[in-house]
Amino acid sequence: MSNKGAFYTKKYNNLLKEFGYSDQEIEEKINQCWSAIFSNADLKFYQETENNMAYITDTGNDDVRTEGMSYGMMAAVQMDRKDIFDRLWRWTKEYMYQPEGKYKGYFAWSCDLNGNKNFEGPAPDGEEYFAMALLLASNRWGDEKAPLNYSEQAKEILNEVVHKGENTPGNPMWNPDNYLIKFIPEVEFSDPSYHLPHFYELFARWGKQEDKEFWLQAAEASREYLQKSCHIETGLAAEYAEYDGSPRFKEGHGNFFSDAYRVAFNIGLDAEWFNKDPWQQQEASKLQNFFYDKNEFTKYSIDGTALEKPEYLHYLGLKAANAAVSLAGKNKYTEKFIHDFWESELRKDERRYYDNFLYLFALLALSGRFRIY
Repeated sequence: MSNKGAFYTKKYNNLLKEFGYSDQEIEEKINQCWSAIFSNADLKFYQETENNMAYITDTGNDDVRTEGMSYGMMAAVQMDRKDIFDRLWRWTKEYMYQPEGKYKGYFAWSCDLNGNKNFEGPAPDGEEYFAMALLLASNRWGDEKAPLNYSEQAKEILNEVVHKGENTPGNPMWNPDNYLIKFIPEVEFSDPSYHLPHFYELFARWGKQEDKEFWLQAAEASREYLQKSCHIETGLAAEYAEYDGSPRFKEGHGNFFSDAYRVAFNIGLDAEWFNKDPWQQQEASKLQNFFYDKNEFTKYSIDGTALEKPEYLHYLGLKAANAAVSLAGKNKYTEKFIHDFWESELRKDERRYYDNFLYLFALLALSGRFRIY
């Protein structure tokens, strides 16, 4: 692997090919996964509607979430599907966008399938993925008239998440003193899986000039935060964590469970794009060492203690993320995780939304196709 990230070299690692899979096999696997999400009549959770719109259903909760809509947009820009991207963004702006009040400029994190808001407040992981997808779309396809003026839409989102509350009602999504993303704007704790320093590096370059320093500080703060929140021996992070990185148990999310699986993917992609933090290679080894001999999963405390076995929701998402972290650095476990990931079947049940998205993202990342445009 290069000692510089793809942002600088313009070269992306294809670990799937390196570990024995042909270009044709990889292409077929990506197309199969794309179809399961967007076109297969029996499996898809992408639904087109009138007025040239579309939404993504969280099949486990039967609603539409900013997480899923932004994931769908990111997948579409990576796969060069402007038609799908635009349909999803139109639905998002029509039904999820908040035009007034304390959440003005934010997006309601959950709507029903008809577009009625289930909750008024936002979830910051949606906003950061919307902004990144829109900036990549602008670079790949160019801006059009609103709401397809992608770069301006992204800059408006980024302005709100940083400056909300300065001259308008509401709270920002980032703490202005420590540069850390919040779980929701009203609280003062975080979610380690929300931390996307590789996005913040690009927000600094492509967002508003006056916020460049903020986003560079946010990238640095997030990398430091991930080191604090990932356990020093196991590499596991909690779903929610305090600003000092310690697990937050108050809401019942202080252990390693569903949200936290994404941390491994995010670390792998940050290493692939920017490769600024040598700790990430150590983290990859710790995670893969921890999961190497586990054939079944449960909920874990971040020190690795197996807790009571709950309804296990997202085993495929965990496999995908643990394979994608290999982009941070190969080790003696990498081959097993790549092959286990490749041999895993896409989910067909009601929990397929989260898992199949993470599987697609891992496929794109591990084949060098999750790119900066």
